[in-house]
Amino acid sequence: MKKLLLLTGLLLLITPGVFAQKASEKHQMNFVKVNLTSLFLKNYGIQYERVLSKRVSAAIGFRLMPYTTIPFKDKIIDMANFEDQEPINILNHAQMANYAITPEIRFYLGKKGYGRGFYIAPYYRYATYDVNNVDITFEVDEGGVPSEKSIKLAGNLASHTGGIMFGAQWALGKYVSLDWWILGPAYGVSSGVLDGLPSEPIPADGQADLKQEIESLEIPMVKQTATVTANSVKVDITGPWAGIRSGIIIGIKF
Repeated sequence: MKKLLLLTGLLLLITPGVFAQKASEKHQMNFVKVNLTSLFLKNYGIQYERVLSKRVSAAIGFRLMPYTTIPFKDKIIDMANFEDQEPINILNHAQMANYAITPEIRFYLGKKGYGRGFYIAPYYRYATYDVNNVDITFEVDEGGVPSEKSIKLAGNLASHTGGIMFGAQWALGKYVSLDWWILGPAYGVSSGVLDGLPSEPIPADGQADLKQEIESLEIPMVKQTATVTANSVKVDITGPWAGIRSGIIIGIKF
């Protein structure tokens, strides 16, 4: 009897491991993927996904954009319909680099599971944006004659957002997967600082005009507060932040 109980206990301990081993042998549990859509947005995105069970997986994504002009700046200008020329000039000349990390949990709802079928994925994203060559023009009074000056600003902005991705993933053969990010809206907060040093001291009237120019810029969602002195300019940026994830992602599974 004691031997039977001991054998039964050993079987109970061993059986889950055997089934887990069979499941991992039958289904590829790891996915390494490249975002094809991001290439058209001048950035590079990769994602690693690990299947935890039939219905659940965990993934983490990385995105990197080297310094480049603002993606789709012409479309942004057309859609925004700016009343002032200043934001148009900024978009045309500014350069931006970006880095983002995105962890997520996926819940697969279809019959197949194990990284296949329709899924819902809550996610968090931390992103940083480095910006330079932001050219701001302002006026100064030089002996009663108005004169136009400019200053270049540079700095960075960080955002924290959370959202839900709706998507579907398929197996294309034994080792290839296709992941469709149908729609993944996100909302959160952002903050950042831009700085600039003038080539010559800014007179009092120029400081007032430059502060007004910066704080009146039409920047969607965020609010900018400028601190202007004769020898420096600092712009604090705060406000909500929103974004959308969408794309076609190809991967290998093993």
